[in-house]
Amino acid sequence: MKDIQRKLTRTVTAGNIRIGGGNPISVQSMTNTPAHDIAATAAQIERLANAGCDIVRMAVPDVEAAAIFTEAKRRGVTCPLVADIHFDYRIALESLKCGADKIRINPGNIGDAWKVREVANACRDAGVPIRIGVNGGSLDKKLLAKYGRPCAEALAESAMMEAEQLEACGFSDIVISIKSSDISEMTAAAELVSAQSDYPLHLGVTEAGDDFAGLIKNSMGIGALLLRGIGDTIRVSLTADPVTEVSAGKEILKSLGLYEAGGIDIVSCPTCGRTKIDLIDISKKYRAATENIRTNGKRLTVAIMGCAVNGPGEAREADFGIAGGDGYALLFRHGETVRKVDEDKVIETLMEETYNALK
Repeated sequence: MKDIQRKLTRTVTAGNIRIGGGNPISVQSMTNTPAHDIAATAAQIERLANAGCDIVRMAVPDVEAAAIFTEAKRRGVTCPLVADIHFDYRIALESLKCGADKIRINPGNIGDAWKVREVANACRDAGVPIRIGVNGGSLDKKLLAKYGRPCAEALAESAMMEAEQLEACGFSDIVISIKSSDISEMTAAAELVSAQSDYPLHLGVTEAGDDFAGLIKNSMGIGALLLRGIGDTIRVSLTADPVTEVSAGKEILKSLGLYEAGGIDIVSCPTCGRTKIDLIDISKKYRAATENIRTNGKRLTVAIMGCAVNGPGEAREADFGIAGGDGYALLFRHGETVRKVDEDKVIETLMEETYNALK
């Protein structure tokens, strides 16, 4: 796979994660438990962290809900936690006191300039970055009047205006997020901001849909920008369990060779009339069995092929794999046939190969 030349952006640090500056692209998600159910939200944060989520964001609708940061840190959560703030600057200040590692605001809906300055000063004192979140529903009325609708140019101009507002407060640890449910607008806006600045960019398609339609839309939008070297952190927004977002985000990065944590890239054929083993079931079971395996930075490519037409060729590029026969499969390592495996032993054999390859 050809290496993608990423744009070098400024480095921003949130907790133990460095965003931008050529650092690994981080995968984010957001909790969806009730904001005031501190125990349930803390438990979901732990689930997300265990699934490999790098950064977790949560809605903080009022000062009382900021207690989630205290509780999560008490439980030993180490991944950075982001406070999603709207309208009331005091919630941001309380979140910082409780241990938030990053603040997500839209300066345009925080209110007076002095309130934005209060948040900027508090974040600077705490060494906490600010993510500017821009979407079509929060555009300034002047920009809507200027452009007539929330187009890419309006979104990009809004992001740059709000960044300038923070820079005027002497604050520059900024990440910019421009989201839209329109893939073309989202990608065009991100390209405009990338061309005009060195701010790290958070990518995602908002209101994308469920874990089928939403995954397709996010893959297209996020993938298109990553291929152009744009993007420092991502969230695959889905109407689904947030853990699904993490798996999807990692899969997008792995498919582009951008998942620095390593992982297992499964190459499998779509099957055809020549297939004589239950390859669909084998592929599903192997993916499920390896989903949460930590590879400690090592990358494995595993080929799961239906027959000998494309199997040996794909297996040659893989670390190991199988090609189906009639009730059996041939096991390959780096294109060399190792042995014949009965169909009911294929998963067991693939798992043995996986663990041996990771030793």
